[in-house]
Amino acid sequence: MSECTRERLEAVAGNFQYEGKVTEISSYGNGHINDTFLLQIETEAGSKKVILQQINRYVFPRPEEVMENIMNVTRYLNQKIRENGGDPLRETLNVIPALDGKAYYVDGEGGFWRSYIYITDAFCYDKVESPRDFYESAYSFGRFQNLLAEYPTETLHETIPGFHDTRARFAAFKRAVEEDVMGRASQVREEIQFVLDHEETANCFARLLDKKEVPLRVTHNDTKLNNIMIDNKTRKGICVIDLDTVMPGLAMNDFGDSIRFGASTGAEDEKDLSKISCDMELFEIYTKGFLEGCGGKLTQREIALLPMGAKTMTYECGMRFLADYLQGDVYFKIHRPEHNLDRCRTQLKLVADMEKKWETMQAIAESFLSF
Repeated sequence: MSECTRERLEAVAGNFQYEGKVTEISSYGNGHINDTFLLQIETEAGSKKVILQQINRYVFPRPEEVMENIMNVTRYLNQKIRENGGDPLRETLNVIPALDGKAYYVDGEGGFWRSYIYITDAFCYDKVESPRDFYESAYSFGRFQNLLAEYPTETLHETIPGFHDTRARFAAFKRAVEEDVMGRASQVREEIQFVLDHEETANCFARLLDKKEVPLRVTHNDTKLNNIMIDNKTRKGICVIDLDTVMPGLAMNDFGDSIRFGASTGAEDEKDLSKISCDMELFEIYTKGFLEGCGGKLTQREIALLPMGAKTMTYECGMRFLADYLQGDVYFKIHRPEHNLDRCRTQLKLVADMEKKWETMQAIAESFLSF
């Protein structure tokens, strides 16, 4: 993306319906995909803050479709929240239109911009600080499923085609091994073999979808803790953010990605694998919160498959890290040599640990079948 100078940002800001003067601009958040800024606006009624964001067109080559998804989903959420007596200005994202009425603005350099009302008196965690935080994250993502349970999934665009098609990811991984463009395969035979030995994991959900045994739902597809806004006073999750990857998917995958990220006892790139395991207490806490948030909208089959969602998403991520390492670290940003290999190893260690604890994970999921 082009450089975001203050002059450029002020010019872009002038093309949104802010009804005031921009007095401050600062970088915001720590996202790795889009460029995000916090703007202070002075109006006759006082000051307010807004989010201004440039969408990464490399990751999202059809940003118009991203925004169409977001506008339709947030409109629907707004209505549901009002029906439930909630506050849609705090409980969902609200897009500020451009001067021409569109949900976005394209500048002279081809930059694709959007703006949101800033949610005040709330914050995001970058990692699990306490079991309560993890529960609030789980409940919020579960409630997201609940509110969107009747949304017409087929009307959504697939913003990143095949994003969680683990079967297709497995085929791409095998090609990366065969091509071995960096000559690294011989150094990671053990990791490659682990991925190949788990082909059934790669195929599990695809086969269930082929047989229509599990439903496609509106899914978030990036269910990390830092995509939940937590209220400063109540410490409760109030809003799911970062809706770029909202598209048709599986509830088990949204659940599983949270477990992969939040229930691990170590960092995603931890070198000391003895520190890596799947915390069963956190797994149970998240399962409880997620299903309470879902409010009975998941099927019994989906609930029983939640452990498989955790295993599949962890396996898929490990496979993707390893494939990127074999291809020369072209997709994921790295900060040291073998960074992607370290990431891969933590994920594969988590998969192995889940397999050791499989009966416990299944028993936890089965204990919530009445939800």
